[in-house]
Amino acid sequence: MSNLRLPDRSILPYILKDLERKMVFLGGPRQVGKTTLAQGLLKNSGAYFNYDSPHDRKKILNHEFNPSSKLLVFDEVHKNRQWRNVLKGIYDTLKEQHRFLITGSARLDHFRKGGDSLMGRYYYYRLHPYSLRELGVSRKNTEKLLKFGGFPEPLAEQDESTLQRWHLARLSKLVRVDLRDLENIKDLDRVESLGEALLTRVGSPLSINNLAKHLGVDFKTVQRWIEVLDALYYSFRIAPFGAPRIKAVKKEQKLYLWDWSQIEDPGARFENLVASQLLKYCHFVEDTQGIPMELRYLRTTEKREVDFVVLKKRKPIFAVECKLSDGPASEQLFYFKQRTEIPKFYQVHLGQQERVPQDGIHVLPFERWIEAENLP
Repeated sequence: MSNLRLPDRSILPYILKDLERKMVFLGGPRQVGKTTLAQGLLKNSGAYFNYDSPHDRKKILNHEFNPSSKLLVFDEVHKNRQWRNVLKGIYDTLKEQHRFLITGSARLDHFRKGGDSLMGRYYYYRLHPYSLRELGVSRKNTEKLLKFGGFPEPLAEQDESTLQRWHLARLSKLVRVDLRDLENIKDLDRVESLGEALLTRVGSPLSINNLAKHLGVDFKTVQRWIEVLDALYYSFRIAPFGAPRIKAVKKEQKLYLWDWSQIEDPGARFENLVASQLLKYCHFVEDTQGIPMELRYLRTTEKREVDFVVLKKRKPIFAVECKLSDGPASEQLFYFKQRTEIPKFYQVHLGQQERVPQDGIHVLPFERWIEAENLP
């Protein structure tokens, strides 16, 4: 059994810089490493408070902080119904003495959008699973990510039984603990069944009707449950991109998982890894630069498709097709190249060969693509 020492995250320098200006909120999936990152910043001068602890909760509510603790980390403080006002009072009173890092579960992201009492007082970051850039760009690390995913515990252990047990525990905790905190849904067994059913639907246009029939519930119920699973960082969906000169589908979304390691099909797993890398890139640019980003895909009514297209300020900057092997460029890339204003097309694969670019179409290994676009 291995126990890999995991490196720092790519957003860490940006968090440190922003802590000098405002509060920093750190969101992201369960077990992605938020608390570990936060506690790692406390080595010099700081204190950690978990709102689930009665002792820590009392100190937060009574403002009982050591003046020498420059950084204060509050975990799960959003479980207080008046948490915005609590934070507002603490920050407005003590911002000259302390820096504040706020971490929490999916509810932190969900409920921070419900009011503006903290407007102008914080920056928000989303912590993603580990990427190839963070581990070090190499084929060996690509293989580790494909097999064990990017969540810290199974990635550090690199043990198959640990991975399988982690899969079982994660979905159950999401549904039985986090979901109950977020929504009043009674049929938890079928929500868990929905999570399992989504494993075989990664990368394909998502049919809510088929899922509704599979689970024996109505369309709107499944639609709402998927929205909740998205909010819990179990899954994410991307919409089609409608360029003027193609007959693009308009409503069909594709779904991917935050943990790609549980997907059995090798092609779908690799495509999900690329999707996760691109989503991380979009969130990284938004969270560090404030530039609107979107992750979409290309698909026509005649079923011509390219896996992904990335938009910056609503304008496409590059598209990506995923392949397991290093064959010639897909005909679909040339089709969309001729009919869209997308400046760059990539065909990313798990082989070794990099081909000479043709008409703005690059065929290259996954690792070279990470370096070519300097993805975080």
